[in-house]
Amino acid sequence: METKIFKPNQIDQAAAAIKAGELVAFPTETVYGLGADATNEAAVKQVYQAKGRPSDNPLIVHVTGVDQVRKYAQPLPAAAEKLIKAFWPGPLTLIFELQPGALSKSVTGGLTTAAFRNPDNQPTLDLIRESGVPLVGPSANTSGKPSPTLAEHVYHDLNGKIAGILDDGPTRVGVESTVLDMSTDVPTILRPGGVTEEQLEKVIGTVRSSHHHVGAGEVPKAPGMKYKHYAPNAQVYIVDHEEDWPAALTWAGQQEGQVGVMALDATIANDQLPANAEFFTLGADMQTASHQLFAGLRHFDLESPVKSILAQGFDDQGLGAAYMNRLNKSAGQTHFTNK
Repeated sequence: METKIFKPNQIDQAAAAIKAGELVAFPTETVYGLGADATNEAAVKQVYQAKGRPSDNPLIVHVTGVDQVRKYAQPLPAAAEKLIKAFWPGPLTLIFELQPGALSKSVTGGLTTAAFRNPDNQPTLDLIRESGVPLVGPSANTSGKPSPTLAEHVYHDLNGKIAGILDDGPTRVGVESTVLDMSTDVPTILRPGGVTEEQLEKVIGTVRSSHHHVGAGEVPKAPGMKYKHYAPNAQVYIVDHEEDWPAALTWAGQQEGQVGVMALDATIANDQLPANAEFFTLGADMQTASHQLFAGLRHFDLESPVKSILAQGFDDQGLGAAYMNRLNKSAGQTHFTNK
């Protein structure tokens, strides 16, 4: 099929495709999502096919606000109401117990829970309202590849597989939303993201972080818990400490072909780079690094193919938890070592 590019003034056309059971990628403040009518099981199944996504990997349901959630979920706990008031619209996904039969197993992965998010992007909120239904929206990429932060990334992966892409330029946050399970006794972070553990605890008190490894026979409650994610074509090596960079760059200079280097501007001076290395800036701090991470991985996949990528690691705290969660998965837990 022809994949059309819709601009924000063409919401009606994008919504018409959704109503017809087709797939339309949409922008959020985090990454681009692959949209389909969450109440149309046939359309939802197409999402898995287009992405090459395992069918037991549940989907996040994107809504315009809490009233839309109430149509499908069990009565919300008081803590959830506080979080919604504090962080919606925004990069926080909340998992709730569903009313019986409220959404198909294609959405939930066969679970009795579903994940809901109110994205902070006006064209996409307009698209949901115009479509008249909530939209499932996993990242709009081939399953396992770096998430898309530009419409061009979506087009590269899904051209000819989906009806269209709603283009609203680059995303602002750059890593996916925090996923918080509200169906457990203690609210549990299943995926770190744009809202940090510290921010959550200021609103509702204690939350727990899950480090459970989802086994082959288990169904994950949230995206990103079970399968390989965010991997570019090149092997990524995490450089954990600033004092490791001289050895890492020496190693890069000894490799055949080009090597990608992703780091903060203050970490590496231009005269330190070997001739065969290309630098992609992660900006000035942790916030810009999180915003640039997927863009850098995509750059080395699409515009400047390399065999290896050296990427700067950070402390696993605050927004660093989200950054390191994605970077560790993209690297397959591979760290540079000078041994």
